Amino acid sequence: MQGGLRFVVALVVAVTIAGCGLGAAAPSPPADPAGDALSRGIAAHNAGRIDEAKQAYYETLYRDPRNKFAFYNLGQIARIAQMFAVAEGYYRSALEIDANYGPALFGLAAVRQQLGGTAEAIDLYRKDIAIEPTNAAAHFNLGILLRLTGKTAEGDAEIARGIQLDPKLTPPPSIRPTPTPTR
Repeated sequence: MQGGLRFVVALVVAVTIAGCGLGAAAPSPPADPAGDALSRGIAAHNAGRIDEAKQAYYETLYRDPRNKFAFYNLGQIARIAQMFAVAEGYYRSALEIDANYGPALFGLAAVRQQLGGTAEAIDLYRKDIAIEPTNAAAHFNLGILLRLTGKTAEGDAEIARGIQLDPKLTPPPSIRPTPTPTR
């Protein structure tokens, strides 16, 4: 068995054994050799039939081992299930295929943030923003991390940009500025 296929099989087993939760699937990609399986996977994923979605994504990868959409969607399933190491592997696989695939950059940044890889998460959010400048969540998350690393002004600017792009975003109470007491 080739190394890449062995990796995919190992991940299939790991994800299947551990189980997964709901995640948001990527939009439908352009037609490709595994398009039918991928479309079935996305439909099942969006309907909350996660086991069926995973099987369709695995079929997609069997037919097209370089399908970044299937890797990304498997990463989403694993991330929502809090299987962060598995999710990281899937996102990295998608990025090996397309280093500028914004959704996988964002997903990997979120996983690295969750696992304490703050510096790498900051770099990944910056790269995602360079590709997708209107990604409100990337600006917002970058701002939170910058504040946590002591870069308050830069962090506040990124949080403000995220909120400007998506007014539904609100910073957690620990990030909101507090009024200065008067005497």
